[in-house]
Amino acid sequence: MLNTFVTVTLYDTDDQEILDGCFDLCAEYENLLSRTKENSEVYRLNHRAAGERSIEVSEKTAEVIAKGLEYSRLSEGAFDITVEPLSSLWDFTGENPHVPPEDAVREARERVDYRNVSVEGNVVTFADDDTAIDLGAIAKGFIADEIKSYLMEEGVESAIINLGGNVLCVGERPGGEPFRIGLQRPFAERSEVVEILDIRDLSVVSSGVYERYFVQDGVHYHHLLNPQTGYPYDNGLVQVTIVSPRSVDGDGLSTTCFALGIEKGSSLIESMEDIYGIFMTEDGSIYYTEGAEAFVSDEPRE
Repeated sequence: MLNTFVTVTLYDTDDQEILDGCFDLCAEYENLLSRTKENSEVYRLNHRAAGERSIEVSEKTAEVIAKGLEYSRLSEGAFDITVEPLSSLWDFTGENPHVPPEDAVREARERVDYRNVSVEGNVVTFADDDTAIDLGAIAKGFIADEIKSYLMEEGVESAIINLGGNVLCVGERPGGEPFRIGLQRPFAERSEVVEILDIRDLSVVSSGVYERYFVQDGVHYHHLLNPQTGYPYDNGLVQVTIVSPRSVDGDGLSTTCFALGIEKGSSLIESMEDIYGIFMTEDGSIYYTEGAEAFVSDEPRE
């Protein structure tokens, strides 16, 4: 689901109905937020009639778009939810991925500008006919938070929600131990980790150049696109991990901080309360924002 593998693990109950409810929530939000699923609210926004500028959506869709615009402003467009013309142009998962023609990239890039979208109440307004949105960089975090709220309402106090690498912990392991969350070593096997984090009741979200990519003429092209150039970011980073209370913030900030780079990204993280960042560079170096290294587990890796 959600274009990825979804896993929910409950540690203090074996109630199958609660698990079913989690996947029902995923399906519900996919039907609202997917840019590729016909009849979703986002699909309807992006395929609006010429001249149709203001469209009413559900409260949850409006909330996610507003959150995406918040990070678009915070990053001054380095993170931009109107990147859809570019993300549709680049195909990283097809049978024959390749670099799009330069003129097509240039044309798509000119259509990207988060300032052309606004939300008031449940009404989304576009400044022109050309703007389209892609909530892929923030939707999974929002959905993970919604699943956590649902689990807590159902009385669950110990669980892990994993939406394709967006990990959100509910409470701690039975017995009071923290959950041990591995940070994947870029380009290695899924089971190979570079660090283990001890996490209680927090979110861990990573964005990296190894998730969706292809190589053409010896050049590595990944899915984290720079809205200003239309091409993948090339700033020496391979992975950014955010530890935060809410997964939607981890999702938005992992992409934002990857886009901003270590210096600006770290400054942004350190201006926020209870949010921590871990940056990994191409040469394998790891940089921690203030307080982030405290999450690294002292226990040996299994």
